[in-house]
Amino acid sequence: MKKIILGLILLLFSAIGYSQSSDLGNWLLYFGNKKIDSKWNWHHEVQYRNYNAIGDLEQLLLRTGIGYNLSENNNNLLLGYGYIHSQNYVNNTDEKVNVNEHRIFQQFITRQSFSRVKLQHRYRFEQRWIEDSDFRLRFRYFLSLNIAINNADIVDKTWYGSVYNEVFVNGDQVFFDRNRLYFGVGHKLNKTAKFEIGYMNQFLNSGNRDQINLITFINF
Repeated sequence: MKKIILGLILLLFSAIGYSQSSDLGNWLLYFGNKKIDSKWNWHHEVQYRNYNAIGDLEQLLLRTGIGYNLSENNNNLLLGYGYIHSQNYVNNTDEKVNVNEHRIFQQFITRQSFSRVKLQHRYRFEQRWIEDSDFRLRFRYFLSLNIAINNADIVDKTWYGSVYNEVFVNGDQVFFDRNRLYFGVGHKLNKTAKFEIGYMNQFLNSGNRDQINLITFINF
C-alpha cells in the first residue's frame, strides 16, 4: 500500500512539473456539510483561487445551500446560492478588472459504492447574474471516483485516490464553457474531517489552465 501511495504522489508531482508550460495556480478549498436531521442538510463552501502559488487573487467563491435526502446517503437534492468575486487580467496586461456574480443553482447528487470504489454523479443547473445585468444559464455534470488504498473502505485513517471530471455547457452564447479534469490523493482522518491534495487542468475555449488544489472537507 505504501508503494501505491508513493506512486500516486509521484504521478501528481510529475503532472505538476509538466504543467509549467502553462499558468500554474493554486486553489484553497473548504467544503462543509451540516446534517440537520435524517433528511435535511446545510452545505457551505469557500474557494480562494490564485493565479500563482498564493497572493494573486483570481476568484473568491462563497456558496451555500439547503439539501434534502431522497434516500439515506445516496440521493440528495439541493437548492443553493453563490457569490463570486473575480479579478480578471485584461488582455495579458498587469491590469485587472473586478467582476461580481450572483448565482442561484439547483443540483442532484447520486452516489454508488463498488467494493473499494465510491462513485458520485452531480447534475447542477445555474442561473447567473454577472454584474447585475448580464444573465446567463449554465449546466454542469460532475463525475468522481474515490478509491480506498490502505483499507477495504474509506473509513477513519484511510488513504484514497481521487479522480473527477466536470463538463460545463452554456444555455446561450458559446455552447462549450469548460472541462475540468482532476486527480489527487486524500486522507480521511475520521468521520468528521478529510483532506486532499490534487492537480487539476481546466480545458477552455482559449486554451488550458493548471491548478494545485488543497481541499478540506468537514462534516458535522
